[in-house]
Amino acid sequence: MALDGIFLASLKREIEETALGSRVDKIYQPSKEEIVIGLRFRGGNVKLFISASANSPRIHFTKISLENPKTPPMFCMLLRKHLSTAKLVAVRQLGSDRILFLDFETVNELGDLVTMTIAVEIMGRHSNIILVNQDGKIIDAVKRITDEMSSVRCVLPGMAYTLPPAQDKLNFFTSTREEAAKALKQGKNQDFAKAIMQVYSGVSPLLSREIAYYATGGIDLLKNDVSNFRLNRMFDKIDQIREMVQNGTEQFTVVSENGKPKDFTLIPIEEYGSFLQKTTFSTAGELLDHFFSERDRIERMKQRSHDLLKLLVNTTERIVRKLDVQKRELADSENRDLYKIYGDLLNANLWAFNKGDKTVTVQNFYEENAPQIQISLDEALTPAQNAQKYYTEYRKAKTAEEKLRGLIEQSEQELVYLDSIFDAVTRTTGESELLEIREELAEQGYLKNYRNKNKMLKPLPPLQYRSSDGFTILCGRNNRQNDKLTLKTARNYDLWLHTQKIAGSHVIVVADGKEIPNRTIEEAAKIAAFNSKARDSAQVPVDYTLVRYVKKPNGAKPGMVIFTDYQTAYVTPDPELAGRLLVK
Repeated sequence: MALDGIFLASLKREIEETALGSRVDKIYQPSKEEIVIGLRFRGGNVKLFISASANSPRIHFTKISLENPKTPPMFCMLLRKHLSTAKLVAVRQLGSDRILFLDFETVNELGDLVTMTIAVEIMGRHSNIILVNQDGKIIDAVKRITDEMSSVRCVLPGMAYTLPPAQDKLNFFTSTREEAAKALKQGKNQDFAKAIMQVYSGVSPLLSREIAYYATGGIDLLKNDVSNFRLNRMFDKIDQIREMVQNGTEQFTVVSENGKPKDFTLIPIEEYGSFLQKTTFSTAGELLDHFFSERDRIERMKQRSHDLLKLLVNTTERIVRKLDVQKRELADSENRDLYKIYGDLLNANLWAFNKGDKTVTVQNFYEENAPQIQISLDEALTPAQNAQKYYTEYRKAKTAEEKLRGLIEQSEQELVYLDSIFDAVTRTTGESELLEIREELAEQGYLKNYRNKNKMLKPLPPLQYRSSDGFTILCGRNNRQNDKLTLKTARNYDLWLHTQKIAGSHVIVVADGKEIPNRTIEEAAKIAAFNSKARDSAQVPVDYTLVRYVKKPNGAKPGMVIFTDYQTAYVTPDPELAGRLLVK
């Protein structure tokens, strides 16, 4: 996991430098596996957040406000009983492993000065928060572990606190090069980055890959193929990381993909190049606050948009099926001229057959040499009525073709519209954006009996970028904003951009009466490609023209426009450029 023992060492130092000597002010338990301890000191106060959640265990200072239950859980009451006004006197880490001990000095019920310890074990689904008394006995834990749950280690009130089973790995901070080189030679030959993880305790996959990347220059090697020169480069990098943690010079970095946080560590991340966006933070706590709150927000947005995505998928599938039927009917109607020919031939040969005949064979004078042709008849109809029947089929087919072409065009436009909505939903970053999309779908008749339950939410403005040449670039977040941006906000001589035949945002470069340089046009095209369905593609065609050449047809759906006098640029979406030019 990303929060490894090395990152925990930085957190340890951060807690010591900020809160050592502080006193416990408040204790909350927002959820079953989360604790918040308010610490007060002469310079102010901080909130220490501790989580034993399986998918996000961590400990760090937080500035995020969390909602607390009306009735405090039992473990929270227990912590309040033993730690109220306690003084934080020490923060200890078990080697380079992911276990942190918070020692609090307090007065017990007999008036004696004692030390109570919170053991924070960050171990994925085995993570725990355990309160231990001065005698090393467990008072209680967020997760009680019985012998039925684990044959290795029980965590129950009254039992002696024991450490989790030790891994046969070296301490990242204290082991020597000789010890590590010897350990690397043992075991099976495997990927170099994985071998580093096997040797050192508390090293995350990302950090081990970065160390291997530095040592090998980005070449994938097995550990037995690593030369002494590259091995020494590995040790140099490890020494560098040790010094950064010791001196407080870490570069806390988050890598994101399309705005979604993927991983983090405490050194600059090089292995991904420009494929992922990188954001740096001044402290470990700020990084963790951002990473997990952003990840949780995206997950909440995913859950809240699930019903919309399901609606769009179902509606699209229905229209695709309807379109397939319409196209088959159109293909059938293209044979209408044959019905007219049959009618003409029957009219010319009324004498040749009678009521009750099933077929008649006549000469087809519409073809060269007038070959014989057999025509099916309705036995219940007279010769004249059979001829009239084919004329009727001809007229029906002609009318059907005209209507079907209109219906097919309408269905295809509806698919384009739904595709644009689907793209907008997948790129939403906030509840107000989803609200705008819901209202739009309700107006278009896709959402029935819709009621706006969040009338206090205000729509967000369009995304705003500033080009390297100083031009303002505006980007719509959804179809409503696209229409407003293009048809109302933009002026005639501003530049309009949109991905060619691909769902995406309308992008406007505000000219302000100046000539827009090529560099700004290219940057705007990359922003348009990034804010589209093709954001993961390599070469994306982006059409651009002056706003004066962009029109909205009567009755067109939101976001749908037509344009002329355009040029096309082929660009690669650049998330790093978009992040750098975005005006916060």
